[in-house]
Amino acid sequence: MRKYGILIGGGPAPGTNSVISSVTIEAIKRGHSVIGIYDGYQHLMNGEKKIEFLSIPKISRIHLHGGSLLRTSRANPTRDERLLRNTVETLRELEITHLVTLGGDDTAYSAIRIAEYSRHMGHDLKFAHIPKTIDNDLPLPAGIPTFGFETARAEGSRIVSTYYQDARVTGRWFVVVAMGRKAGHLALGIGKSAGATLTLIPEEFTGKVGLSLIVDTIVGSIIKRLAEGRQHGVAIVAEGFMERIDPVELEKFLSKFEVLERDEYGHLHLGELNFSDILKFAIRRRLEEFGIKLRIVNQELGYELRCVDPTAFDIDYTRNLGYGAVEFLENGGTNAVITVQGERIVPLRFADLISPQTRRTKVRFVDCSSLSYRIAREYMIRLTRQDFESRDRLRQMAAVCCITPERFIEEFSHVVDPHKPED
Repeated sequence: MRKYGILIGGGPAPGTNSVISSVTIEAIKRGHSVIGIYDGYQHLMNGEKKIEFLSIPKISRIHLHGGSLLRTSRANPTRDERLLRNTVETLRELEITHLVTLGGDDTAYSAIRIAEYSRHMGHDLKFAHIPKTIDNDLPLPAGIPTFGFETARAEGSRIVSTYYQDARVTGRWFVVVAMGRKAGHLALGIGKSAGATLTLIPEEFTGKVGLSLIVDTIVGSIIKRLAEGRQHGVAIVAEGFMERIDPVELEKFLSKFEVLERDEYGHLHLGELNFSDILKFAIRRRLEEFGIKLRIVNQELGYELRCVDPTAFDIDYTRNLGYGAVEFLENGGTNAVITVQGERIVPLRFADLISPQTRRTKVRFVDCSSLSYRIAREYMIRLTRQDFESRDRLRQMAAVCCITPERFIEEFSHVVDPHKPED
């Protein structure tokens, strides 16, 4: 009889309980025992055994609910060899022979190091990793989502749809920053499904992106809508822009606004501002330069999505993944990421998912040449080259700003695909 351990790392994602349930049921059916490890690596790396023996009656209905029976944490046992040794020794004392980890790139990397260190210490620990993140940015094959993404997209679309109705009824704009640490998958998925006025993701641009460019792209859409007689809309902006904005440019852009507080050395308190706060403030001031007064409401969207009950898609998907992890381990496999491709369980080697330069998991970015992105872009309301080539349309937009058409071109022509030519 083998002893399976289940461990959850990283942020919550819908479907986590369904994986716990599936792994437990399949392992027990094969005659093994299952231990649930609480709070990721947090207790293991301190030599603590905060666990629970799982049984089928305990987990039989948890697949319907969000959250995580075993909770989760971002504890990192690889930052110190002592912590890594504690983790391996605690797993050995628990007599765990097979470990199933759920998480993103950090959890996967820790699992790799733990397996390597276990072999070094003479403990033959087999493990399989199931990719989990609502960001959908792990390097799986095209069209294969990470579990939790589809539920997060569905719930996010529902929320943004209500924002849009509020915007339409009250004549205002919502600026919504959608979670996604590096990539724009969630922002684009929500924006496209909810019919947002426009969605901005960092993958559209190369290199550093100026805050002024993001602001002017949104303001350009607002002006275009006003010229058409509509003063409402919803803009979705990916959180990942924060890693692409030059901090020097950001401070320079905001420094002219005396409302922002500074420390004793004259530096702006940027850390106290949410990205949506910055966008709202900058958009409103930019509109005021043209005498346009419009109510801007900012929202941060992400934590509302992580622990909702999973959709039928993610329940089905995660039950397959949990089963696949046990089947893979039972067949003698180890050290792989479990995926479902074309109705088949396909393990992926860690070596194929890790960047040789950084030794970290590669990031899957939105492919801006894909059919999905091209259609999403087609349905957005944004300034295009045609807007500047049509004299009538140009005059209408300039009139909204109380400036000449020539001035409008000077102010906003740079937002039309500034880093790449428009098709």
